[in-house]
Amino acid sequence: MRRISNYLLTVLVLAFTAIIIMAFTSKNEKWKTGIALYSFNRHPFSKALSLSKESEVKFVEGFSFHNMGADFDNKTMGALDAGGIALMKKMLTDNGLSMSSIYVSDAKNAAEWKKFFDMGRELGVKYLVCEPAKSQWNTIDSLAGIYNIKIAIHEHKKGSSIYWHPDSVLAAIKGHKNIGACADLGHWVRSGLDPVKCLKMLDGHVIGLHLKDIDKADHETDVDLGTGSIDYPAVAKELRRQKFSGFAHVECEHNMEDNLQIVKASVQHFNAVK
Repeated sequence: MRRISNYLLTVLVLAFTAIIIMAFTSKNEKWKTGIALYSFNRHPFSKALSLSKESEVKFVEGFSFHNMGADFDNKTMGALDAGGIALMKKMLTDNGLSMSSIYVSDAKNAAEWKKFFDMGRELGVKYLVCEPAKSQWNTIDSLAGIYNIKIAIHEHKKGSSIYWHPDSVLAAIKGHKNIGACADLGHWVRSGLDPVKCLKMLDGHVIGLHLKDIDKADHETDVDLGTGSIDYPAVAKELRRQKFSGFAHVECEHNMEDNLQIVKASVQHFNAVK
């Protein structure tokens, strides 16, 4: 009888341990950490991908004005034809990477938006990041529903975009079920806002994040993640409260000619606090 009791106790302990491990693992797998390729914008696409691979991530965010380099006849990402997109796809696969999103800066009408949605579908992206004119809200929301690719409105700093404050993003989201937010934590600081409070305002609408850190003294200069004014443990706590399950892309905006080690450390720092 005692043997049976000990056996049952052992089984229960092992089962409980497994549950704890699964919960911890799923929490960490739920957030998909990647790199915004703008971090490596001084390099052609092929080099930016190899640097991302060295940073030990699986996901990258492209940007439409990236000069793709000699492999693509020095065209920008937004100017690529079907052959160029196929080459992009092959390079991503060869590096073991997935393009989770694309920052779109140069779509002004339905036809131009459709081009990026077609590109996104071919590459398997989950959302497009943008700062659209109000007149485009209905169009992009409709296309997002058709293509099953979300829209995440990027929050640039005050003076650079109408979307510097969560209120403006919430206005675009209202009545548009396929539109959410790309929370740029650094630009919120540059705009004099508290990132954690801003995340609370956007509760349930955050599709992706841009991870950077900003100098404590001037609230403007980009610094290594975890050394500036953003309380990343508090950010992580709020994201856990919201059950965030989207993408978080490191976006380094300093020492861009040789910033691989900074980017790698930033990825490690965020993964440690999440």
